[in-house]
Amino acid sequence: MIEPVFVDTNVLVYRFDAGRPEKQRVAEAWLTRLWDTRSGRVSFQVLREFYVTTTRKLATPLATEHARRAVRSLLAWNPAPSSGGLLETAWELEDRFSIAWWDALIVAAARDQACAILLTEDLQDGQDIAGVRVVDPFLHDPGDIIG
Repeated sequence: MIEPVFVDTNVLVYRFDAGRPEKQRVAEAWLTRLWDTRSGRVSFQVLREFYVTTTRKLATPLATEHARRAVRSLLAWNPAPSSGGLLETAWELEDRFSIAWWDALIVAAARDQACAILLTEDLQDGQDIAGVRVVDPFLHDPGDIIG
């Protein structure tokens, strides 16, 4: 069985960012692999950030209905819900690893979903944060990381 992989907002956004064709191609390869292996995971925080970014912050924003379809499809990845326990874990990670609050929430959600890997370009590639290994998807091929 393939272990679940938590996907940060930036990877999802690049999949739809026509202004960054190279990153778009790489993000598409990763997301295709995660769909094929049924190993992708997200949180509701990621889905909210994705929706706002793709509909309001891209040079060519997505139509709201297109972004909503993408969010609805990602519900199949069983998003980690927000909870008091998630906040407590995030505060602990923020203090222990001196990482930004929003990143601590992402790592806490990844841990909550038993993900050994966090795909993001926002943290140091290869860093281990409380058992979650950071993988910059733009530095690695999906086949080298996901079985």
